[in-house]
Amino acid sequence: MDRRIPVLVVAGFLGAGKTTLLNRLLRRREARIGVVVNDFGAVNIDAMLVAGQVDAMVSLGNGCVCCAVDVSELDELFARLAEPRQRIDVIVVEASGLAEPRNLIRMVIGSDNPRLRYGGLIEVVDAEHFDDSRARHPELAAHLRLADLIVLNKADRVPAARREELRAQLARIAGPVPVHSTAHGRIDPALLFDVPERATPRVAQQLSFDELLDDHDHDDPDHHHLHDGYDSVSFTSATDLDPRGLVGFLEDPPAGLFRAKGAAAFGVRGENRKFLLHMVGRHVVFEPAPWSRGESRETRLVLIGSGLDADAAVTRLHATTHTGPEPLDEEALLPVWRYVPRDIDDQSA
Repeated sequence: MDRRIPVLVVAGFLGAGKTTLLNRLLRRREARIGVVVNDFGAVNIDAMLVAGQVDAMVSLGNGCVCCAVDVSELDELFARLAEPRQRIDVIVVEASGLAEPRNLIRMVIGSDNPRLRYGGLIEVVDAEHFDDSRARHPELAAHLRLADLIVLNKADRVPAARREELRAQLARIAGPVPVHSTAHGRIDPALLFDVPERATPRVAQQLSFDELLDDHDHDDPDHHHLHDGYDSVSFTSATDLDPRGLVGFLEDPPAGLFRAKGAAAFGVRGENRKFLLHMVGRHVVFEPAPWSRGESRETRLVLIGSGLDADAAVTRLHATTHTGPEPLDEEALLPVWRYVPRDIDDQSA
């Protein structure tokens, strides 16, 4: 259950920096990334840019994925990337600058492949030309509201006051969708998916978050390190949680929370499984799974974000523990089941 491969959709209009972001992820080499490139037009520019860097490259030459008539073709591409021998950790679907994210999301969610799960929509926007982009593409507002995480790219090209103005503008358009400001497409993979434990750092010592974000492109004369700082908060509880409380926390998350992951134990009558949590932006998935042999029954969660109030977040999580003398009724799990993919729900019934 915990080895389902997340499929991330990276969208944004032409020039926003989608391919730059993808290349940054591929260059990090901390994970094996499979890519489906949404080519548009006769020249396969995006595929050329990532060629030689990706572990398992699949490219559609007959138009962008979201316009494909035969949905089974996308399933075939996913099947090739999801083969165990590929050892892929995450699949990234890079949308054409003219692609409609809603169609892509439907196609990913509609895949019958049991080894995959939808991992969220990342919408990349150009901080320098945001107003022009919105004027040319009125549908941008709808795309932003669909997003699970907004990446405000090229943030180094605008003054600090303008960045804050853009954040406020994005909040008015997209509501609670978290916004990550960055330059040159830099983003920590841990914000988007689980970096595998088999990955080893390039040096013997443990690297800090800031060091991980520094990919040392010192050959770039305009090299900057502008990005939102990160906070990481850990929460452990030997007392089972009330699932309604945890879902309430995730649906109304602390300000600045980008990502949450871990395993939760719920104090529900007859419930002996753990529930694996994957959260990117607003996209939440729970996956029931058996406890491993020798694994202690406890909740272990990690929160990652920018400007997180760690004490307040931990206090809120402690408030979700079930302290009553009797286990909760099975109906208490209903809020969690809303976030369990249907195929897993059917297998667990």
